[in-house]
Amino acid sequence: MDGRRSDTKERIRTVAMELFSERGYEKTSLREIAERLGVTKAALYYHFRTKEDIVVSLSDDLRRGIDDIVDWAERTPPGHERAEQILRRYSALLHSLGRDMVRFWHENQPAFRDLGFGAGLRYQFRALADLMTGPDAATLDVYHARQALLAISWSLSMMGDLDLTDDQMHTAATDIAVDILARIAWPSAGNVLPPSREVRHHRS
Repeated sequence: MDGRRSDTKERIRTVAMELFSERGYEKTSLREIAERLGVTKAALYYHFRTKEDIVVSLSDDLRRGIDDIVDWAERTPPGHERAEQILRRYSALLHSLGRDMVRFWHENQPAFRDLGFGAGLRYQFRALADLMTGPDAATLDVYHARQALLAISWSLSMMGDLDLTDDQMHTAATDIAVDILARIAWPSAGNVLPPSREVRHHRS
């Protein structure tokens, strides 16, 4: 029973993201989500009372995934290898969430702001970039770290019109990000990055 409920919940989230991407968040109703799923609105209510609840669920997946990357990075010596692994783990996270989720994230910023997630996600994004550079990194190095992360998220959100599979898009975006990463001047092995625990679930 629990497995079937979990599958239904995941189908709801997938279909909602498809509709949000096609029609926009504001123009999509729960009724339309239920109709595409082929279920009653009451059945949809069993899992999600509002479309905001759907977005909260998906956003929580993204934030928890970034938290996991931060946990791993803080236990790993700084340097090129850690920075590249942060990129690859971030890329794998977005790939697992799906292209529609990433597109929604970029195309519906007002909805994210209204729900209180925009600032928290930006904070986490910057925390990842900080973990990819040294404690006293040059501003240009921080810029390149952020651009490497953006190369992944923007590629997945803005290139959906190209005749590429999700796997091809994922691989190409990651390769480009790694190329950008090569521009960063790495700290010596003995340097330690400052803690960034306050990244967790920051929504303000």
